Order: sequence, then structure tokens, then C-alpha cells
Amino acid sequence: MITKDEFLALYEKYMSGQCTDAEKRLLETYRDEMLLADEGWEDEGVSEADVRARIWQRLNESRQIVPISRYKTYRSRWMQVAAILLVALLIGALFIPTKKKSDNNDQLTKTVQPKPIVPGGDKAYLTLANGTSIVLDDAKNGALTSQSGVKVSKAGNGVVVYEFNKSAEAGNLASQFNTITTPRGGQYQVVLADGTHVWLNAASSIRFPQAFNGPQRLVEVSGEAYFEVAKDKSHPFIVQANGTKVQVYGTHFNVNAYPDNNNVTTTLLEGSVQMSSNGQATMLIPGEQGVSMTSGGAIRVSKADLQQTMAWKNGYFIFHDLSIVEVMKQVSRWYDVDIEYQDEAVKSNEFGGAISRYKSITELLDNMQLTRSIHYKIDGRRVIIMK
Repeated sequence: MITKDEFLALYEKYMSGQCTDAEKRLLETYRDEMLLADEGWEDEGVSEADVRARIWQRLNESRQIVPISRYKTYRSRWMQVAAILLVALLIGALFIPTKKKSDNNDQLTKTVQPKPIVPGGDKAYLTLANGTSIVLDDAKNGALTSQSGVKVSKAGNGVVVYEFNKSAEAGNLASQFNTITTPRGGQYQVVLADGTHVWLNAASSIRFPQAFNGPQRLVEVSGEAYFEVAKDKSHPFIVQANGTKVQVYGTHFNVNAYPDNNNVTTTLLEGSVQMSSNGQATMLIPGEQGVSMTSGGAIRVSKADLQQTMAWKNGYFIFHDLSIVEVMKQVSRWYDVDIEYQDEAVKSNEFGGAISRYKSITELLDNMQLTRSIHYKIDGRRVIIMK
């Protein structure tokens, strides 16, 4: 059996298309392994044996389901179960629209089917400075466009690469901004002209010059993005996101700036960054996160939950006592669905656990429903959460 760290490294290699046949077989062998971590039981009225029996009954029905099952309600907290599932090998399912004949057999009437709900994937569009829009998921690998000094290409695995000819004149290119936007249910990567690598989460965008020229490298972000910034001490890299500025010289960090969060969260993995907002500034060290409120106030710095923060980039949903509202925001963006709460009281629930982002939405919701703290139903592209 391989270890968790070995599995994660092998999974990253698989997702980049570099796995050998032998390594793929190793992943297949390991994919059904799972760990149920036991924690304290606070309600004597509910036995651990009963809970585990219910969970294992579901696991016997589907070996690929992991309970997402730690929660709190406003009345009581009666059960805690943390579960980790390290699988992310299959994406979605194939749905075939159907036709049916009319009674007189003279006409064929299409049955109107709602668009199937499937996990997100590599989807985005590139908007050039001249207003031209290129749908990246439809474009073939290879050159997308070429302008004086810059070549834009689509590589495999959902990556756009900007290559700048250093012998070219960068002045004009620096004033020409491109934007890459992911829809709900999309993700993408871009390698900027300076070598900086950016991962975009669903419903996000990055605006950047075709080439950097001047004392700083400036980009604008909406939504969520992870950066591995190319080192250049003489040209600081600056991210502007919803009123917050993050300045770095060469480092790895994540920025979450979704408009519906009312804040900007910067999480530092490597190096150092300076956050500034509302006339205040603070430095972060690796393992810390800073939160600035769009309404103003001091920047709050705390220890980061790196596993939960970076789960989206690594292909997982990981929740550590996260409110159902925050859980369903992630679900909404990744599966491109709308969320409706039938009862406000259900919003007090919290969940913990992990599952692949490439599982069907019903597997995720079924595991949450195992806690008996919520129920759900799906109506078209609307998920209704109930008590």
C-alpha cells in the first residue's frame, strides 16, 4: 500500500498526464482505500456503533462514497465523524438526450431535458486587447494568436502560455491587456510572459498585460487564483483584488476574492507578501492568511488551514467544520448550480470531510445527507436544501 503523500504526488503526476501505465494501475489499486478517523462522541443518546453501521451500509452500496459528516446544529451537536477519500480519477458521466414518438407516429417530439449536472473541468475564454474572444476549451492545442513580440499558445491540460521575445519592444505590449475568465464549472491555468504560473478556480478572472514593462508587474483578479510568481527582485509582482493589494517578489500564495464573500483572503505558502487595504498594510509569513474586509477595518492575520484552502487546486473538496453556506458556495461554482434554502435554520449546520471534486454532485450531497442534519432535492439546475 502506498502512503497518503505518495498517493498525492502520484495523483498530481496523473493529472498532468505524465503517469506510466504501471503508475496508473497502482492508482487503480489504491483508489478504494479509505480511512475513517474516529473522534469523540458528545451525545450519549447516539451510539458510535449505530452511526458507523449506517455509514458502512452506504459504503457497501458504493465503495466510492465517503461520508462528509461532521456537523453542528443550533440545537445540539450529537455526532462527529471525519472522513478522507483520496480518489479523483473519473470525470462525470455521459448523458444522452431522448426522443419519443407521438401517438400518431407522424411526428417526432424531442423531450426537453435539463442540462445534466456534471463536475467542472478545463473551461475558460480569453479576451484579447482588441476585444476578440477565444473559447479556450474549444480551441486546439498550439498557437492561438501572435503579435509583435508575444506568442500565445494553448498547451495540454488546460494551460495558456504567453511567450515574450525579449528582443522585441515591450512598451506597446504593456498597455495591451488580456483577460482570462472561467465560468461556473470551469478552471484554467495561465503562464504569464514573465514565467509566473497562475491557476484560476471556477467563476474567476485575471486581467494582465501581454508583456510586463516598467518597475512593477501588475495584474487584477476576481474570484480565486493561486500564484507561483517568477522571482524578480527589481520588479515586484502586484495582485489587485477587490480593493486589496498583494505585493510579492517571488512566492507562492492563494487569493480568494469572490464578490459574494465581502472580503479578500490571502494565504501564503512560500516566501513573503505584503497585504494592503483601506490604508493599512501587513506582512504575512508562510502558513499565515490575511483577511481584509471590503467594508473597511483592520487586516486580520491568523494561522491558515492550508489543506482546506488548497483543496480546490488539488482536485478535492475539503471541509473542516465549514458552514453549509460556504460549502454550497463552492458546490454552486464548481457544478454550475443555484442553491436554495427551504429553511433558514439549516444554515447553522457545519460539515467536515473530504471528497474528490470529480465525483457527481449527488455523491457529495448524499454523504452530507447521511448526517441526517439536512435533506436535499434537485430541480433542474437548482439544489434545494431542507431540514
